[in-house]
Amino acid sequence: FSLNLTADCNAVLKALQPIFQEQGMTETVHNWEDHGYLATYIKKNGSFANLRIHPHGLVLVDLQSYNDHTKEREEVDQLLNKVEERMREFFHGNIKRVKRLPAILRGGVIDRYWPTADGRLVEYDIDEVVYDEDSPFQNIKILHSKQFGNILILSGDVNLAESDLAYTQAIMGSGKEDYTGKEVLILGGGDGGILYEIVKLKPKMVTMVAPNIDQMVIDGCKKYMRKTCGDVLDNLKGECYQVLIEDCIPVLKRYAKEGRMFDYVINDLTAVPISTSPEEDSTWEFLRLILDLSMKVLKQDGKYFTQVSECKDILPYMYCILHFSEQLSRLYCPVEFSKETVCVPSYMELY
Repeated sequence: FSLNLTADCNAVLKALQPIFQEQGMTETVHNWEDHGYLATYIKKNGSFANLRIHPHGLVLVDLQSYNDHTKEREEVDQLLNKVEERMREFFHGNIKRVKRLPAILRGGVIDRYWPTADGRLVEYDIDEVVYDEDSPFQNIKILHSKQFGNILILSGDVNLAESDLAYTQAIMGSGKEDYTGKEVLILGGGDGGILYEIVKLKPKMVTMVAPNIDQMVIDGCKKYMRKTCGDVLDNLKGECYQVLIEDCIPVLKRYAKEGRMFDYVINDLTAVPISTSPEEDSTWEFLRLILDLSMKVLKQDGKYFTQVSECKDILPYMYCILHFSEQLSRLYCPVEFSKETVCVPSYMELY
């Protein structure tokens, strides 16, 4: 409850006390003088409520119940309805806003809550754990969402869902590039989405170094993300592509030494790289190293594609967007660059 006036904390407490006492809940009250009241109400079945009253006019009620049975949910709703009704009676129209949030299910068999890069908590409509394995490098989950299809999550980071063709199209150049007869290098991309879409465009050869030396990502995706990858992950070699299960840094260094050049380099490595040697300890040093090595295997008229979250208020991402041009200016060769903003469905944020 957000009020239009300051709150008499003691009066609010006395007005709401009877509602909790009727439930047979044991009360404990803490008073911090100028900082308001905290009252806790505990029921014999383990359910409890916190009532926090701030003098500046904010009243918070949090309830936690022991289980998620229908009867328990109904009891919680009834209690909250009584609290809201009593608050409206007590303040006679001086309530600016009432906000009731849906229940958060803690400790459920299926985890439906995942953070976005800009610090928001998103609840997905996940109804099934399709795949959940720990590789030597990371935890790999594929969860099914009614809205987005199967979602690949690596160590808590939402990577890609079957709904996210917009992501794949954007990191390939949004349909503006002609891949016919071209040499393409994909860094990462273990879900197979980029490889699957590029192979359709008749390239000369696509080399995918993926996914950060973790074979288990490919194994999970080729079985459970087929709407994204099709059949390209069934074999590590095809008519116009090859998949290398190797660390991309040694591969890039080897290609640079051999003088091998590509028309396109697509960086689809995970947001937090898997570290395999001391030179990769810093994420920023890793990103600069990948960029520098990629330029060394890119043809003079070639193109390099990568992605970043468009989170202007989060310092690491803001730094990346605002200072990426500075990193590009440090390269051994001059480059031109541009950016495009895309809404990726399952991310629920701009990239």
